[in-house]
Amino acid sequence: MTSPDLDARYGRTPARRARTRLVGIAAAIGTGLVLVAWVLWAGLLSPTAAIETKDVGYLVTGDDSGVVRWQLTAPPDTAVSCSVKALSVKHAVVGWRVIDIPPSSETTRILRATLRTSEPTDSGGVHRCWLTAEASESRASAGDLP
Repeated sequence: MTSPDLDARYGRTPARRARTRLVGIAAAIGTGLVLVAWVLWAGLLSPTAAIETKDVGYLVTGDDSGVVRWQLTAPPDTAVSCSVKALSVKHAVVGWRVIDIPPSSETTRILRATLRTSEPTDSGGVHRCWLTAEASESRASAGDLP
């Protein structure tokens, strides 16, 4: 058997190569379009509001309570909610609370929240914060601990 006969028998024809090349080019273009769409959606069209938090301290006030202090940086005049947690010596979550923080003209604030705990604590901090609608009542205190 000659080489052209073997190529025809096993599907290695010029038409097959052209079809494979066309499918590869179409797949590359499709992948490129999906990538461009994702970059536009995630990077350029996403909200510009950024929230940053930084743990400032934790004060044990008893066997069943503690005070979490954190710094919140959020867009001015925007309501934010934060979840704070208290941790035991074994790093188990033994206290949890969601704090509604009212809008403020300040961008960066120091906040604190008292948590009730199920057992003695070792540390605590802010878990995460998110933008919310108007907070009805604040359960956080601005300012430094005494």
